[in-house]
Amino acid sequence: MTALTADDGVRLDYAEHGSPSGRPVVLLAGFKAAGASWAYQVEPLAKAGYRVLVVDLRGHGAAERPDAGVDMSRRGKDVRDVLEALDLRDAVLVGGSMGGNTIWSYLDQCGTSRVRAIVIVDQTPRMLNGPDWPHGFYGYDGSNADSHFATGIPQTGKGTPVAIRGMRLVRLLKAMKGAERELSPGELVLLNDHAKADWRPVIARTEVPVLFVAGAASEFWPASHADAAAALAAHGRAVVIPKDGHAANIEQPKAFNAALFSFLAEVAPA
Repeated sequence: MTALTADDGVRLDYAEHGSPSGRPVVLLAGFKAAGASWAYQVEPLAKAGYRVLVVDLRGHGAAERPDAGVDMSRRGKDVRDVLEALDLRDAVLVGGSMGGNTIWSYLDQCGTSRVRAIVIVDQTPRMLNGPDWPHGFYGYDGSNADSHFATGIPQTGKGTPVAIRGMRLVRLLKAMKGAERELSPGELVLLNDHAKADWRPVIARTEVPVLFVAGAASEFWPASHADAAAALAAHGRAVVIPKDGHAANIEQPKAFNAALFSFLAEVAPA
């Protein structure tokens, strides 16, 4: 990994693969996950001629882990600092889980001048369920908005049971090896900020192409979030991957990569 420094002095990390002259593809992992969570995408993207940047924002992988001060706005600024430090232009931003909503935070603050296309991997833009958005986190609504994520990520009882995931679980454990499970007070603050955010207005004003990917058996929310989010975007489309959980790019990498490369070939070839 190579280090770079955010505007507030915090160390971020990235690893680069593929062609230096290829179109940049920036991979942003989900909550607490390291760049290793993209293990099944890096080599195919590099072989296809893309310039692949696997980024560890603060709190991820080997990047610095501040005790406090990290919210979704700060994560968006970290993406800004990476794109500007590396002078990335016409880039494809790919975000898994919280990494997806981190992209919307970046766009909300900085716009799309450096962005060619976006891929969101199993992340609803609004986690709080309500009358106009039934595609949020299972069991999370106005009645428990302040308590549902107070101590961590609640179990939902949804998705494929761990005991019968087979190779899906093997791939997940391999890609997420070393990820810490315990949450610090600062990480709980970030999790709650993430849970209460609503990124639908940002999607509605985004003009670049966006692919929303959902796992049909996600543990966290119904796969309907992908179609609903795509309908908000000027150039949105959705893919639901059968027999796939929240870690959609890990559990079913062949199906995910097929959807990713089909989208890239159309809107952002290498």
